[in-house]
Amino acid sequence: MSPPFTLAIVLEEAPEVTGHLQETYYNLCMEKSQKINTFILHILQEVDEELEKGSEGITLNIAGNSRLMPEERVTGKDFWILFRILKKSPYISGLDVRYNLISDVGAYYAARLLQKQHKLVYLNLMFNDIGPEGGELIAKALHKNTTLKYLRMTGNKIENKGGMFFAAMLQINSSLEKLDLGDCDLGMQSVIAFATVLTQNQTIKGINLNRPILYGEQEESTVHLGHMLKENHCLVELHVCKHNIKNCGIKQLCDALYLNRSLRYLDVSCNKITCDGTVFLADVLKSNTTLEVLDLSFNRIENAGAKHLSETLASHNRSLRALSVVSNNIQGEGLVALSQSMKTNPTLSNVYIWGNKFDEATCVAYSDLIQTGRLKPDNTDVEPFVVDGHMYLAEVSNGLKKHYYWRPIYGEACTNSPNAEMNVNHPGQDRWLLSG
Repeated sequence: MSPPFTLAIVLEEAPEVTGHLQETYYNLCMEKSQKINTFILHILQEVDEELEKGSEGITLNIAGNSRLMPEERVTGKDFWILFRILKKSPYISGLDVRYNLISDVGAYYAARLLQKQHKLVYLNLMFNDIGPEGGELIAKALHKNTTLKYLRMTGNKIENKGGMFFAAMLQINSSLEKLDLGDCDLGMQSVIAFATVLTQNQTIKGINLNRPILYGEQEESTVHLGHMLKENHCLVELHVCKHNIKNCGIKQLCDALYLNRSLRYLDVSCNKITCDGTVFLADVLKSNTTLEVLDLSFNRIENAGAKHLSETLASHNRSLRALSVVSNNIQGEGLVALSQSMKTNPTLSNVYIWGNKFDEATCVAYSDLIQTGRLKPDNTDVEPFVVDGHMYLAEVSNGLKKHYYWRPIYGEACTNSPNAEMNVNHPGQDRWLLSG
């Protein structure tokens, strides 16, 4: 098939090229009269250096939001050249082109890459202006692909039409383990389709369906997702942020969690859950021994909800490792109750509380947890400090989704802690899934 665009002829002074991939990229650009993207050239130089050391399974990181250098965003035309290089490279197992401008043109070549390259296990296309047509091409390419394990389409407006193609793909594909379709403008029809397909698909371990475009107040999505959780025995991580879930909806999910023995990460942040909804969560946590991470950020559980959870965590539950109650209108009484539960609960290691209403008792309580070593500084989003003899808490940039949208400049993006979900630097491993 011919490329769906006409290349502009751009000639410029030739940069120095030293390695195999660099040289191949340079020669292709010259042959096709394509402008050389200096950012891509720089990244390929780093990959060539790794290849000289004998490295394999390399993730090619051409993220458009990199802060290491002033980058030139990758376009669909650039991605065509990358496709020509990567389809023959057996050493590249991951490709990260987030926050670029590849659009449906690049999606066409991403689909072809999935058909031609049989070593790729990780593909990150988040926020690339891909629409329903591009989503359809990628979804259909995965019908026959047997190697890709993790796909991120976050922020591409594939809409309900594209979502339906991905749901249909999950009926056929038996190798994909992690799928992120957050902020993709999915509709109710495609959300229901995913819930239906996942009652049968036993390969997907993590799925992100955040912020669909839903109409009405009946919480129909939670009815179908609850039914799916009762039937599915493989799913480890479920993100249903911004689903307009209220207390009735969280009850549907909790009823399913009495029967589900696989889900370890539940994200119900940015919904409308109140203290009444936490009654259902507290009750299910008394018997569910599988759930390890619960994200309740940006709801409204208030003091009463925090107390319900604290009582269960203090006396019954010994499986939950991480809890986020960020911005839940909780005051000192509820926050202190959560801190007290950590003194009797040896398992809960990560607690995130910023955005609530701190009083001095709260500040003292969490300062004590940190200073005694019960709560490690990297496992919470607050840090104590003293002014004029009074204890205060400052915000630090930790959280369950610490590296969901961005990568650190240096070092690894994730650790074994649930601080940043599953580690995408090792996309085949069963760890916290859907982070950056």
